[in-house]
Amino acid sequence: MGDPKGFLKIGRKPTPKRTIEERVQDYRYVYEPMPDDELKGQASRCMDCGVPFCNTGCPLGNLIPDWNDLVYKDHWKTAIDRLHKTNNFPEFTGMLCPAPCESACVLAINDDPVTIKEIELSIINHAFEEGWVVAHPPPPEKRTGKKVAVVGSGPAGLAAAQQLNWAGHTVVVFEKDDKIGGLLRYGIPDYKIEKWVVDRRIAMMEEEGVEFRTNAHVGENPTTEELKSEFDATILAIGALQGRDIDVPGRELGGIHLAMDYLTQQNRRVAGLPVNADPEISAKGKNVVILGGGDTSADCLGNSHREGCASVKVLTHGPKPPENPDHLTWPDWPLILHTYPVHEEGGERGWSVAVKGFSGSNGHVERMHAVRTERENGKTIPIEGTDFEIETDLVLLAIGFTGPVRDRLQEEMNLGYTDRGAIHSENGYATREPGVFVAGDAKRGASLIVWAIAEGRKAARQADEYLMGHSQLLG
Repeated sequence: MGDPKGFLKIGRKPTPKRTIEERVQDYRYVYEPMPDDELKGQASRCMDCGVPFCNTGCPLGNLIPDWNDLVYKDHWKTAIDRLHKTNNFPEFTGMLCPAPCESACVLAINDDPVTIKEIELSIINHAFEEGWVVAHPPPPEKRTGKKVAVVGSGPAGLAAAQQLNWAGHTVVVFEKDDKIGGLLRYGIPDYKIEKWVVDRRIAMMEEEGVEFRTNAHVGENPTTEELKSEFDATILAIGALQGRDIDVPGRELGGIHLAMDYLTQQNRRVAGLPVNADPEISAKGKNVVILGGGDTSADCLGNSHREGCASVKVLTHGPKPPENPDHLTWPDWPLILHTYPVHEEGGERGWSVAVKGFSGSNGHVERMHAVRTERENGKTIPIEGTDFEIETDLVLLAIGFTGPVRDRLQEEMNLGYTDRGAIHSENGYATREPGVFVAGDAKRGASLIVWAIAEGRKAARQADEYLMGHSQLLG
């Protein structure tokens, strides 16, 4: 422990952000770096608890008290070595993870938790600045002769690919889109993670010997049979991108879209790439309604601000969550109202609203018909006599995901599905097909980036054991 009384002397300091006026004019990263001396003070708040619940709150099992202490003592090189033992991509989680480790921090019982996420990001940023993060190791001196296909290049697929390459296997990552990264590339806005951050890691993995193939929609090109004949094992890390839809009158009108269709198009615009979609979806000058209250909803909100929408409302059918956590739930993830930087930038938020339908003219939406709701016996029910309308010309459905897109690969693999629509797994990350493994959202359903990386690592270890009879990879 750096300072036994640090948590008594120093309060939690939030990560500094660029001003709202500045950041809504561009797509650059919202946050600013915290000075090293302040970081050391924040790290000193870590109590190095006898039972560090932050470790178990983190799906990766990051050794959080260790690197908090190392930052406090200015041992940054050792800190990044310790961090990389459990996390392949700390810059991804440091920017994007909602930090369940902080909810599990013992300080969260009666105080604000340690700023774990910001310390993690600062460690990896410091390491890149000092040149400590290089292709590590370089391509293995000895290959095993085994070939592994990783289908999907999101965080689960990238983590699995890197681990298996380090084990000496020849790894090929297949991505259906034109660039590598999955949701990191075409789902998550640049103001949360700029794409050069993703490109930097991909370039390092290529130096390490991982092969990436883009515009490769497995099942079509290559075919499922070609995949099976060329590779000794396959890891499916295809995400859970099938958006949940609604079945109400007027849903067929133009201007009503699944959120991910909008986010993908906007990320391509920001990158200067052709949208390649019909119709094009833009919030510029529109009265936008976003249905849903999670991360995807917030991403739509931030993009709408930056495009210059006329107005934007974010609505969800459930009641407003409490603003402060119930400490009786510690160390589990609490049910609270999550407020992101984009919520500070404008727009209205509403709760307890259900959609009854849409109406418009000339085939395009102009109004959303809604009703107020209440919770009764655990169910959301409409309140009679509370019907109302909202004028809108763009509706984005950010109401969750139902599992992986069921394309030709899924049909031919015939691995089965769980109640959540995810791919059925057996004995950890294996499937009913020998040599085929599944990881990330494809296995869990839509979840967190930190879970995706953790599952990619574990699936890689299990695939390595299948191929070699044993594995020295860390899960």
